[in-house]
Amino acid sequence: MNHKHINTLGELKEVGYQPKSIKEEIRQNLLRRLQEGEETFTGIMGYEDTVIPDVERALLSKHNILFLGLRGQAKTRMARQMTGLLDELVPVVSGSEINDDPLNPISKFAKDLIREKGDDTPIEWIHRSQRYGEKLATPDVSVADLIGDVDPIKAANLRLSFADERVIHYGIIPKSNRSIFVINELPDLQARIQVGLFNILEEGDVQIRGFKLRLPLDILFVFTANPEDYTNRGSIVTPLKDRIESQILTHYPKSLETALAITEQEADLAAEQKEKVAISDLVKRLIEQVAFEARGSEFVDKKSGVSARLTIAAFENAVSSAERRTILNKEKNTQVWIADLIGIIPAITGKIELVYEGEQEGPFQVAMNLLDKSIRSQFVQYFPNPETLKKRAPRKGESPQVVDNPYKAITSWFDKGNALNLSFGLKDRDKINQLYSVDGLHGLVKKTFPHANETEAALLMEFVLHGLASYSLLSKKIFETSVEFKDLMGSMLNIQTSAFDDDEEDEDFR
Repeated sequence: MNHKHINTLGELKEVGYQPKSIKEEIRQNLLRRLQEGEETFTGIMGYEDTVIPDVERALLSKHNILFLGLRGQAKTRMARQMTGLLDELVPVVSGSEINDDPLNPISKFAKDLIREKGDDTPIEWIHRSQRYGEKLATPDVSVADLIGDVDPIKAANLRLSFADERVIHYGIIPKSNRSIFVINELPDLQARIQVGLFNILEEGDVQIRGFKLRLPLDILFVFTANPEDYTNRGSIVTPLKDRIESQILTHYPKSLETALAITEQEADLAAEQKEKVAISDLVKRLIEQVAFEARGSEFVDKKSGVSARLTIAAFENAVSSAERRTILNKEKNTQVWIADLIGIIPAITGKIELVYEGEQEGPFQVAMNLLDKSIRSQFVQYFPNPETLKKRAPRKGESPQVVDNPYKAITSWFDKGNALNLSFGLKDRDKINQLYSVDGLHGLVKKTFPHANETEAALLMEFVLHGLASYSLLSKKIFETSVEFKDLMGSMLNIQTSAFDDDEEDEDFR
């Protein structure tokens, strides 16, 4: 329909326009999308077989929706994308505060205007992007904010009594008539304010103060909330929860592949960062694994959750860490090394809630432990598991077996008293040269990954050292500006000496 020439109520009637409720409008557009095989929600990964089908069923049933899940699970993003299921344009009475339908007005303003002007009543068209309202529930939100109240200033200016409907100042919900309205963090809304939503959800109307006023609002409500057992700031009152027809549980990515795709999509990297800094699949997986380790850690509050924002921020920090090093070293380009992941610690400590034991351990130490566990988990995806290489005692009748240990040459080099101190600010060439100085390190990588180029091989060589340290085959010490690898036994013998060395501030994570 060409809407440009339709500017009055009479013209709207002539073209045979038929109004629909917002829930019917969404239902019809969703049915069309499903029939044509179009994607309902774009950029929402990992929900294809779980959350999205639940949402589609709820919308087909014309239900109000409650998204229940931990932070960083795309609850608000899904609600905002529902505007794509609205008609592109819908007519409203010009000047109406509450988007009155010209063929079905509900406000006194619109009714009086239509009574006065009839088919000459002016109309305007609003885009679907304007038919979305959102409110973050906070303890200071009032009934007046959401629903409305008497406005004494309006009464004085118009010289009207408080008994006149025209003195009402509408809240954000009536102003979202014929729209999608979202209340985020619903449990944070005070119980007495939640009670004020009962009528809107059940009967679809609002009551303001003592007015005998019925506004049959046409709204699709979407609420978001963390699970009640998590939020200690409040809860959803039972009668309100009963009035929300569909409660949909969201979740974190169930696979590392999905998590990788989400971070890749959401990370905000500058163009010059993409040009200067290469980030390997290995490093990306290490960053994602940190979130998976955190969600299973005994130090992290599971009820609070670990947001996908952790890995997005960590990814950005890792690239920026490498970029900063490149600028300081006046190099043209680089890659993200394992050592650069020390730069993601602030992204981890700021995104996890610790239980009491975690607080005792300390946020920095917990973050380092999570990074170490990530390296340990991913190491066996690339190299033989050190745990399975331990010599097995021969069974009765068996001859002693010698297990081929691919790491023996490396650990032997350190056993001879050699150590490797890698500065966080090393130039790439200097770092590669130092890694090649370790006997057996390059040979192991080339044997396992024969097609790796020099840069890829060097990263894998660094990864081997961190991996062996995570399996307690080497000692790893993190200093302020470097990481040092030594033989484990020698480090244990010198542990008391280093403990009383005031000149070195370091943390031994082995």
